[in-house]
Order: sequence, then C-alpha cells, then structure tokens
Amino acid sequence: MTREPNRSQSTCSVFSPPLPRLLTPISSRTARAMQILRARPEDAAKLTEIAFTSKRHWGYPERWIASWFHLLTIEPRLIAEQETYTAHVDGAPVGFYSLSGGFGRMRLEHLWVLPEAMRRGVGRSLFVHAVERARAFGCETLEIESDPNAAGFYEHLGARRVATTVTELEGRPRELPVLVYEIARTA
Repeated sequence: MTREPNRSQSTCSVFSPPLPRLLTPISSRTARAMQILRARPEDAAKLTEIAFTSKRHWGYPERWIASWFHLLTIEPRLIAEQETYTAHVDGAPVGFYSLSGGFGRMRLEHLWVLPEAMRRGVGRSLFVHAVERARAFGCETLEIESDPNAAGFYEHLGARRVATTVTELEGRPRELPVLVYEIARTA
C-alpha cells in the first residue's frame, strides 16, 4: 500500500500550477456545502456502501456486483495506508476517492459518488482534489482504470485514453478503459 514517498528518492518534479478552468466545481451551491476530508479507517463500512451503491447505479446484474465484492469493499487498512478522502455534503458522506503509487505517477484506485449526488459537481471536486494530492506528491500523471460508464467523465475532465484492460466476466471479454491525466506543470 502507499505511503508518502521519500522526496529525496522521488523522480517527480514539484510544481504548483493553477487548475484549468474546466476543473472548477459546476454547482456553486453544492461546492459551498461540500467539504472534502481525509477518510478515517472507521469510515470503511460507509465508503464500501457508497462504492456498492454507485456501481449498482449503472444497472449491472447482482451476480456481477457479487463478483466485484473484493474490488468494491473498502478495508480500514486501505484508508490508513492510501490517500483516501471523502466528500461530505451537509455533513453526510456522498463520495470518496483513493490514490496509490508515487514516484512520478499515482493511480486513482477509487472514485465513487452516490447516485443522488451525481451531476452536482461532487465527482469533479473529488477529481480536482485527487489531482492536487498527486501534485503535492510531485507526480506528473494520474492513471485511471475506469468503469466503461465513467470513462466519458474522466475524458471530459481532460484525461486521455491510452489503453484497454481486457478482463473476463461470465466467459465474455469486458474492456476497461485505461486513461491518463497529465498534471499541468509550470515553467
């Protein structure tokens, strides 16, 4: 699991450019009421609930959801060892993300938003926060293996598709887009 990189060994450059205009929250009401806070290990059950609820939003059969149990279950250890942050609107958790990696590149392991909070700027705000955390580690890229239904969201925010991971589900291939978000650098 991920710990803060030893900056003396890191190959990342440290930079602090302004965020692109596209990455500002789209809902000013939600943005005012939202806080993004470091998750705590005791939040694991709630984050797991958010992940499962968000995945079900896409209409996947329950047998598929069950097959992804280990991928959607958030363990307290993951929260303690990785950069994991939760979006709260009016005090209630509505989404979260988790980053892993370091030394030039970080990976967005999770980004989930409850369906009732979608299209209100929560996902965008979490993504912007994740980019800022990766930047703080001196990383130049953020790697994302996306659910096919979420790929357009990441592309809209500036990530570009670089590959496809092919998995098998019920004997059929399932393609997962792999995207990279280039973290802007200043001269």
